Amino acid sequence: MSVRRPWLLPLAPLYGAALALKKQLFAWGWLKRSHLESTVISVGSVSAGGAGKTPFVLMLAGILRHRGYAVRILTRGYKRSSEMVARVEPFDDARWHGDEPVLLAQRSGVPVYVGADRYQAGVMAEQGEPSEKLVVHLLDDGFQHRRLARDIDIVLLTQEDVDDTLLPAGNLREPLETISQADVVVLREEEADSLRSVVNGLSEAKNKPSIWTIRRMLSLGEGGEVALPTMPLAFCGIARPENFIRMLAAQGYEAVKTVAFEDHHAYDEDDIAHLMQQARAVEANGFVTTEKDAVKLTPILRDRLETVGPIVVARLCVELLDEKQSLEQLVTMVGRLDRRRH
Repeated sequence: MSVRRPWLLPLAPLYGAALALKKQLFAWGWLKRSHLESTVISVGSVSAGGAGKTPFVLMLAGILRHRGYAVRILTRGYKRSSEMVARVEPFDDARWHGDEPVLLAQRSGVPVYVGADRYQAGVMAEQGEPSEKLVVHLLDDGFQHRRLARDIDIVLLTQEDVDDTLLPAGNLREPLETISQADVVVLREEEADSLRSVVNGLSEAKNKPSIWTIRRMLSLGEGGEVALPTMPLAFCGIARPENFIRMLAAQGYEAVKTVAFEDHHAYDEDDIAHLMQQARAVEANGFVTTEKDAVKLTPILRDRLETVGPIVVARLCVELLDEKQSLEQLVTMVGRLDRRRH
């Protein structure tokens, strides 16, 4: 078991008890769920970050869109400065809406709505984006957002989750046993063999989720337009920076130094000065960062960094290993996704 903050371990049972009480209040009907008119597919995880939900949502949005569904993404926008429910445009300010909503808007090709109240975001999407096609809402990071009813729960699980412990001592937002409440559990290709037995062991015989497997791929540079620095400094503000560095190394691209900020970090002039100082200290000739970090770099901040060298953006993409079978399972689970009935 991984205990990130051991001094907080005595509080983990209290956190777990609060979770159990909240679930029971929903079960008793004391806390109500709101229902949207269209299908809601939740994509979530048991951890506070780093499971790869954003690349999975992008992949699923693309699959559904190309199969003729009208896709809308509903997302929270963590650490954003705005509290409004709003549609996110591709080049909106990431500090205003949050890094993940802007990234989703840039890459998904579908309408993205942000709001702490995902039901209100969904209502805005249904009213503002009418369609003759079947509409599907993708609820980004929705496993814990039980106030919005969903047709299906897809949960990403990683080996790090299995080895982790509950908040605040660890990064788990749910006990591992809650994956038995999922309809689909998504595993990474390199971890699937070992984690499949974990999923089956945690799930009741009458409620075993389907297991999908994904392959992750990292591409470097924006359309090949940027020459790769030979000695880059890597920087990121994500939940699991070590995974980013590991994937870079797997591509044969190693950084001379790594600077990690907290998840969803908002970059300012002082951060840029620090990165430039660190880069010059190790004679780096450029930078490599994640897409989620790149959307938070304003043109002015980018220009300053590029006085040291080019900025390479690493794009993480995923694909379903058996896309056809997985989509057939999805339609079977959610009957109203079957367009032959409409």
